[in-house]
Amino acid sequence: MSGGHDHSHRGANKKRMAIALGLTSAYLIAEVIGAIVTRSLALLADAGHMLTDVAGIALALFAMRFAEKPATPERTYGYHRVEIVAALANAVTLILISLYVLYEAVLRFRTPVAVAGKPMLFVAAIGLVVNLIALSVLRGGSQDSLNMKGAYFEVLSDMLTSVGVIIAAVVVLTTGWTYIDPLVSAGIGLFIFPRTWRLLKEAVGVLLEGTPADVNITALREAMASVAGVSDVHDLHVWSLTSGVNAMSAHVVQADGAPHDVVRAAVRARVASDFKIAHVTLQVEASACGEEHLHL
Repeated sequence: MSGGHDHSHRGANKKRMAIALGLTSAYLIAEVIGAIVTRSLALLADAGHMLTDVAGIALALFAMRFAEKPATPERTYGYHRVEIVAALANAVTLILISLYVLYEAVLRFRTPVAVAGKPMLFVAAIGLVVNLIALSVLRGGSQDSLNMKGAYFEVLSDMLTSVGVIIAAVVVLTTGWTYIDPLVSAGIGLFIFPRTWRLLKEAVGVLLEGTPADVNITALREAMASVAGVSDVHDLHVWSLTSGVNAMSAHVVQADGAPHDVVRAAVRARVASDFKIAHVTLQVEASACGEEHLHL
């Protein structure tokens, strides 16, 4: 029953994700056209931010579908790393977009450019409506998975930048103060940059098989060592296959007289329940062997 329930949830979440992707992709195209017509840098910056939404949602949907492919002899862990490679490419692209928007903002502070306020307001208002619809679509599954939650917050943040563009358009229409356009665009660029930088660091960390941020390896080692029948733990390694899917390998030294299979099962149960590590490889030894390579 639970397997069928999970499958139903995944199917519903993929449908929600596909609807949100269609909405945001259509608006991204409209916003780029609007930015060119109105000559608004704020709209262009918001289009760059919308690109993060489209890429993020597409990545989440792609990862959902690809992760369902079975492992093969050539890819024994399946296709989990596809998400991370795509995230790395996405992060590099978005950092370049952020830097370009900031560069253009500096140029426009020096030489202001006339901005068509009414079309700018119209396009930004449509964006706000699209984001609100996408939020309502994604909200239902935002607690089911990290992918869904990430997509939900991507759209939520873009809704806030749409509000910023609307404010800029209103200021241009009511006061004629065109400096608000590069000012808001710079703010959007700065808003995108730190989040994208974190994404880049996380993707590189996974590819370098670093210890996942959500795993305290010292606490993990202590928990394993505290299991009845364990006298020592060494050669402990933890890494991520993809976001939210962690793996671990370790050598466990059993105490004198402790049953081998009982010790292994107890350690595996403790790791799975307390640290949510999906793939656990344990070597249970009668005595410690070789050098200890605990990565902290």
